[in-house]
Amino acid sequence: MNIILLGPPGAGKGTQARKLVEERGMVQLSTGDMLREARSSGTEMGKRVAEVMDRGDLVTDEIVIGLIREKLVADPSASYIFDGFPRTLAQADALGALLDEMGQKLDAVVELRVDDEVLVHRIVNRAEEARAAGQPVRADDNEESLRTRLMAYYKQTSPLVGYYHAKGALTSIDGMASMEEVAAALKAALD
Repeated sequence: MNIILLGPPGAGKGTQARKLVEERGMVQLSTGDMLREARSSGTEMGKRVAEVMDRGDLVTDEIVIGLIREKLVADPSASYIFDGFPRTLAQADALGALLDEMGQKLDAVVELRVDDEVLVHRIVNRAEEARAAGQPVRADDNEESLRTRLMAYYKQTSPLVGYYHAKGALTSIDGMASMEEVAAALKAALD
């Protein structure tokens, strides 16, 4: 089973992906993790990634698809969660073509719907509580950065909701529910 989790920053995609990894043995393919891993691997692809990142440039879609291809080839029987990819319509097309080429398919796309104002309030409060407790906090977990990240999501990634809806692959669930309720809705969407 291959799935995509969609939703704006802070919607809980990472938390739900970790639950699926633990409960179903799925493999989470996080673009950021793959890039960091490739960079330190010493492989040909890793050297390309390091070169681009060292210049301060964005890694191309071609490189990210290459990294995903490597993962799919290494373990073609695994079930994958695509986390942070695709982010654009071009990337969605590229992922679809790659899965076709590999004889695999996308089984589900789950959108975690959220209320932006409640989400911003929740994340900022959570960050403030963590800071007060001396716990590590993402540097961009503040209102201004969150609003910037949300705008980027709506400009680039939200068109994927319509794209996958048109393909009949989209399920939307309430990302504002409790973690357990979201997990139960996600389980129902995948079963």
